[in-house]
Amino acid sequence: DESEHTPWFKGPTLLYHLENVNVGTSRNLVDFRYPVQYVIRPNQDFRGFAGQVASGRIAPGEEVVVFPSGLSSTVKKITTYDGELKEALAGDSVILTLDDEIDISRGDMLVRTRNLPQRSNELDATLCWMSDEPLRPQGTYMVQHTTRLVKGFISELNYKIDVNTMHREPAQTLRLNEIGRVQLTTTQPLYYDRYALNRATGGFIL
Repeated sequence: DESEHTPWFKGPTLLYHLENVNVGTSRNLVDFRYPVQYVIRPNQDFRGFAGQVASGRIAPGEEVVVFPSGLSSTVKKITTYDGELKEALAGDSVILTLDDEIDISRGDMLVRTRNLPQRSNELDATLCWMSDEPLRPQGTYMVQHTTRLVKGFISELNYKIDVNTMHREPAQTLRLNEIGRVQLTTTQPLYYDRYALNRATGGFIL
């Protein structure tokens, strides 16, 4: 109900606004990215690749390429607990089967042949440091990117950001809840997109 204490306000109530406001989705339905979570092979006649569609969409009959191997195949079938699907969208947990018997492992990523992610083992990243132990420049860390786990180290700490002024400040380390810009080097290449375009493949956990 409208408050009698604010007769000058003619807009909707806060509760009505919260219940009806249009919230934009962060899902990317263009760039198909499918990090493999688990390989299912109960017998020699079946090999499925379980995971969640990180972004984009895919349908049977479409060609995909697997990274890091670079091998390509065609999606044969998409299944879930409830049966087969004609299409899988970002956020769907599914099992993909392919036309060809190719070697795919956990941490590999399936993408469309004409829509490829970036590839590098040297990354510029903005970190929000959530550990009680300060960041160790040149220290070795495990990098969790989608379903892929690799070793990496902070090759350079460029600066930290003052959250009150948003100014960049020189820094030797990052402490709990501090935000900074770093250069990260990994022992194996990562396949990623810019965070602004794809949060699922543009972020990682250190």
